[in-house]
Amino acid sequence: MECQASFTEKELLNDLLMSEKQVSSAYTTSITESSCTHLRNLLIQCEQNILSNQEAIFQAMRQRGWYQVKKAPLQDVQSAKDKYNQIKNELR
Repeated sequence: MECQASFTEKELLNDLLMSEKQVSSAYTTSITESSCTHLRNLLIQCEQNILSNQEAIFQAMRQRGWYQVKKAPLQDVQSAKDKYNQIKNELR
């Protein structure tokens, strides 16, 4: 018995985007846990490629209307900036 799965372009792009996010997370963990400078630099290059791919997929989905992004209210953005600036200053 043959079973052929047929995915839409939207499903494929969504799967690709989710996969890129998972790979990026794995690279981030590997980078922060690497004690070898050469390996760390290589992983950073790989993660930059993943982030570039992720952005391209995201933009393709947005252009097709398959990934809607809501704009945050300006007050919420400013509040988040203030919060993280305060944390940054406390760490100094």
